[in-house]
Amino acid sequence: MNTDTLDKPVIGMVNGFDPSKAANLDPALADRIDRRSRLLGPAYRLFYQEPLTVDRGEGAYLYAPDGRDYLDAYNNVVSLGHAHPRVVEAVSAQMGKLCTHTRYVQDGILDLAEEMLPTFGGQIAANGHMMFTCTGSEANDLATRIAMHKTGKRGVIITSEAYHGTSHLTAGYSPSLGTKSPLGTWVRRVSAPDSYRRDVETLGAQMAAEVKAQIEDLERHGDGIACFIADSLFSSDGIYSDPKGLLAPVAEVVRAHGGIMIADEVQSGFGRSGEAMWGYQRLGIDPEIVTMGKPMGNGFPVAGIAVRHDVVAPFGQDLRYFNTFGGNTVAIAAARAVFDTIREDNLLANAVRMGDAIRDGLRSLKDERIGDVRGVGMYVACEFVTDHATKTHDAATATACVNLMRKKGVLISSTGPGANILKIRPPLIFDSSHVDRLLSTVEAALKEI
Repeated sequence: MNTDTLDKPVIGMVNGFDPSKAANLDPALADRIDRRSRLLGPAYRLFYQEPLTVDRGEGAYLYAPDGRDYLDAYNNVVSLGHAHPRVVEAVSAQMGKLCTHTRYVQDGILDLAEEMLPTFGGQIAANGHMMFTCTGSEANDLATRIAMHKTGKRGVIITSEAYHGTSHLTAGYSPSLGTKSPLGTWVRRVSAPDSYRRDVETLGAQMAAEVKAQIEDLERHGDGIACFIADSLFSSDGIYSDPKGLLAPVAEVVRAHGGIMIADEVQSGFGRSGEAMWGYQRLGIDPEIVTMGKPMGNGFPVAGIAVRHDVVAPFGQDLRYFNTFGGNTVAIAAARAVFDTIREDNLLANAVRMGDAIRDGLRSLKDERIGDVRGVGMYVACEFVTDHATKTHDAATATACVNLMRKKGVLISSTGPGANILKIRPPLIFDSSHVDRLLSTVEAALKEI
């Protein structure tokens, strides 16, 4: 297969469909894409060189209108699998009873907060609170506003290719949205903890030194630091899970300068790492604020933050918070069903077993293009390089692999600044048959490229 003509990422989006290639598609699909563009406008994006049409999902599978199944090893929103019966039942029952906002006294939201708070550990478990939003972007937006109010500063430090949301505030510190998406003047970036190219033993110290330098630059320009925020598995940077304790020295530096640590668990939370309910619990920190979203409602829009009392107290005294749909009774029912299922079905342990099996299987392929396989739990990265000595990014192989796998009925994506890393994040319900299909499809795709 000739990889020279493979589509490049569309306007900064890895694995994005190029609308200029629509003429090469089946006429019926091209017509649907044209209709989509006409009705929804130019800002939306589709995945894959040949976009996928789906009309239902069940468990680990999505289904096309013709009945063909696709193993979904990418969509971490439905971490319990598509159309999970417990979530469907909870949402349906609550919708038939009451759907309203948080300005009435109701037990459901209190019961969920009471059960979740102890899982965060540290000061949040001791005296923290929960606040509910609809999306992870809103959660990160709210967390940042609280940090800025608490510190009286506005500087935000992130990793180099971070993604934290699409609100005006969070887009301003989400460089992975692309080079044409402006970053705030109050934003500073530090290198991703690239465990493949840098010394793992000194990564924490290196990151802390970079953070300190950026804080000093913020102070010199009159901003100072409000917060350091990181996705606990550095998803858009390339998926990095080692070393444990990575952020402990960073937290020490941030707090010494009056800043707040925000753990972005929107992608890495709810058992995704397998080793803990929350990804930051592997990284040696007790954050002041934890944000969450995506898998929280298994597809129903619910998100939120957990925050220390002393951090949110000034915000609550001077301002107020309300979200018309955030924390509504149906959203809470969905979140409660997800949270209970993760614990009762022992899905953290399953994430460890199946994630290890995927990584072991990828390593056993011994393909010379595979430079590194890493991750933890149900978050897997497989990095392609053109040369093991120079570790040069091989985006062509990654793009070809993702698109061939889609044609063969398995859905994954890619990530990283070089667009050369397979991004595999299956639902927590994955079993050995799913793992076998995933691995055999990767192997078949690589042989064909």
